[in-house]
Formats: sequence, C-alpha cells, structure tokens
Amino acid sequence: MLVPRPSSGARRRHPLLVVPAFLFRLVCALVIILDELVRPIYRPLLARLAALRIMQAFERWVARLHPFAVLALLAIPYAIVEPLKFVGLIWIANGWEKRGTALFLVAYLVSFVVIERVFTAGRGQLMTIPWMAWVIVTASAVQRRIYETLHLDAVKRRIAGQLRRLRAGLRAWLRAWRR
Repeated sequence: MLVPRPSSGARRRHPLLVVPAFLFRLVCALVIILDELVRPIYRPLLARLAALRIMQAFERWVARLHPFAVLALLAIPYAIVEPLKFVGLIWIANGWEKRGTALFLVAYLVSFVVIERVFTAGRGQLMTIPWMAWVIVTASAVQRRIYETLHLDAVKRRIAGQLRRLRAGLRAWLRAWRR
C-alpha cells in the first residue's frame, strides 16, 4: 500500500527527528544567549589583549591578507574550537566537571582571542566575498533580533552593574582584611 505524500509540497519530517532538531536549536540558542551574557565579563581582557603590540601587528597582517586567506584563517580554528565547547559541556554532563570546564574555558579563550581578533581585523576583506557578506549581515540581524526580543542590553547592564558592585565589595573586603 502506498502512503500519500503531503499535497502542499512541504516535506514532512519523521517524528523521531523533530525532537532532536528542536533540542539542537534550543541548545544553540542557549549557547548564543550565554555567550552574549558572559561577554561583558571577558570584554576587559579582550581589550587588554587587543592593546598589545604583538596583537596589533597580527591584526595589521590579517588586514593585508587576501579575503579567502582571512576566511581560511577564521574557519580552521572555528571548526576546531566550536565543537570543543560542546565536548566540554558533554564532559561536564557526564561527570567530568574539571576536565569539561577546563576544555570549555580553553575553547572560549581560543575563540575570543584568535577568532574574534581575526574576524575584527579581516571583516573588511570578508565583506568582499558576497556569500560571506550575506552571512555577516544576516548574523548581525539575528543577533539584533535576539537582543531586542530578550532585552539583552538591559540584562547586560544589570550584570555589569552587579559585577562593578561585586568588585568594589571585594576591594573593600581586601582592604579591611589587610589591616
């Protein structure tokens, strides 16, 4: 007996594939949101690294590269580092908290030192590749939409304020403790 296909031309997914696909999207959204919330914490470190002469020389070198060389310089570490973040999370979930946390933090360090610096320095060259320009513009639009929908700017301001108060409290506690 033949099973009729949907008449609308839309392809129906197998029910067992719908749930994992949804969970994957959910995990990706949570990682993006977490990354945006944690960014204010590591932004000062990133600014200090960007101020180093060796990093500035590296960025000037990247800015002079051919667009596809910048793309390769961006894609190779990204293809290695991003899956390692998920591996770290899996290790944490499987009870290897120290190893998983270490892997996750090292992957983040590499991500924001190497990948972010290469992207920042080579963005102009990447925008000359039409499909890459579309990806960058689309990703920026999605990020703006997430910001607007979840009011992440307000959340980030509150987190930054709490971090300032925490630092001030720690400094005061250290001064009192030293006396």
